Amino acid sequence: MTPSPAKTQKFSITTPLYYVNDLPHIGSAYTTIAADVVARFHRLVGHRVLMITGTDEHGQKILRTAQERDVPPQQHCDQVAAGFERLWQQLNIAYDRFSRTTAERHHAIVNQFFQRVWDQGDIYKGQQQGWYCVSCEEFKEERDLLPNKHCPIHTNKPVEWRDEQNYFFRLSKYQESLEKLYAEQPDFIQPETRRNEVLSFVKRGLQDFSISRVNLDWGFPVPTDPEHTLYVWFDALLGYVTALQDPSETPDLDAAIAQWWPINIHLIGKDILRFHAVYWPAMLMSAGLPTPGRVFGHGFLTKDGQKMGKSLGNTLDPVELTEKYGADAVRYYFLREIEFGKDGDFSETRFINVLNADLANDLGNLLNRTAKMAARYCKGRVPDVDASVISPDHKLKALGQPLADTVTVAYTNLNFSRACTSVLALVQASNKFLDEQAPWSLYKQGKQAETEQVLYAVLESVRLAAYLLSPVIPAISIDIYRQLGFDADFNDKSIGDRLPFSDHACWGYLPAGQPLGQTSPVFQRLELPQAMPTT
Repeated sequence: MTPSPAKTQKFSITTPLYYVNDLPHIGSAYTTIAADVVARFHRLVGHRVLMITGTDEHGQKILRTAQERDVPPQQHCDQVAAGFERLWQQLNIAYDRFSRTTAERHHAIVNQFFQRVWDQGDIYKGQQQGWYCVSCEEFKEERDLLPNKHCPIHTNKPVEWRDEQNYFFRLSKYQESLEKLYAEQPDFIQPETRRNEVLSFVKRGLQDFSISRVNLDWGFPVPTDPEHTLYVWFDALLGYVTALQDPSETPDLDAAIAQWWPINIHLIGKDILRFHAVYWPAMLMSAGLPTPGRVFGHGFLTKDGQKMGKSLGNTLDPVELTEKYGADAVRYYFLREIEFGKDGDFSETRFINVLNADLANDLGNLLNRTAKMAARYCKGRVPDVDASVISPDHKLKALGQPLADTVTVAYTNLNFSRACTSVLALVQASNKFLDEQAPWSLYKQGKQAETEQVLYAVLESVRLAAYLLSPVIPAISIDIYRQLGFDADFNDKSIGDRLPFSDHACWGYLPAGQPLGQTSPVFQRLELPQAMPTT
């Protein structure tokens, strides 16, 4: 098994800073759940972790949305940002910093960063002509547009023609530097499909991009020319840097990057890949800062095989879904069922069937019936078995011993589905083992030692499964651990100290004779929604 790393090892991860044009959707929830699971796993193995999320709050789209609602833009931003924070709490997201780009401390970091890039000679004034998508806050190349001049991402939104004077960033200057970065760090952009997209884009030749807008006052003014407002992406990406400092500290770029920079992983949706994998590293190079470790662009979600959208009336509200089924159910389904990095689908029928099979039947029922037998046959205690004398080729021990290494590789590679299915394989084998060994029959035959060895092996396998799945289903894992007699809280950010990975990720850790807690179902079976009667 992989030994626990030194306590000094640091790990930082970010979600996108979500645009506050509307309340969070299921895609935002999906990215944030994934980031939370990675952060929780690194805490479990003893790393010092910083998880950053937040909101991107400037730009024309925000201003227009606020005007349509007839509220001041700051009030609109405050309301929507609060909606994100509520949902993250509801989904049990254990983030460390929530970065908002309208914060004054962010303004200070943006100005300092701008000055560094300006001093490099990488910012100049020029004329910008082209088709602009307000929803993307981005100029689009004509060859990428859909018929009738519609945005390829916001397919129901026509682009607008712009002809204006702006400040530009010399992206073209960093063509070779970026190509070198991609060659020397082949895993900088993941998965492979996203990497290939970026390489293809860069190979066509990079063009300088505008970093300011005129006639827009919802944003920070360009420090050297207050008549211009900084373009949303130049401002927003720096929200990651602002969040590196403790909010009580005076904002300063050097202080911000002193401890946690560079970010280990930027987790994003594939629609904003270009900004994070091309523009962002070039900006950092210009400012003399190291580039991040990885940019991972995951796929899009569909519902019942169809693209989601308000116009289709098939959106999936993450608040409603979580209220109905609970945080662990939502977290588990999306990470177990969808291969991270690829597009994935939500079907309520499939959702219920997967949860009932894995969490209610395989995991929950296994613990329930085994713990009840231990209560009856072992006086409410963990069976008195020395795990070290159990043969290495014991069916469950042989499956459990290498599981920590398998799961570590899976979590590290953001292969959440593999992590879940690997652990579930042990749970499913435990169910089969319990039925085959029939400890209830062994007990009736007076074979107490054999009975206890069967029950111990199953309870220990359930414990190990709960520990290794705790980044995905923390509430259920807490419940399982407490029923097994541990005082455990997997929401505690010092979990790696309290329940060390080097001990708890090993099969055979469950202490013999430990009093068991009260037995109760850890996951209630879900019912399929009733079809509406036809008239």
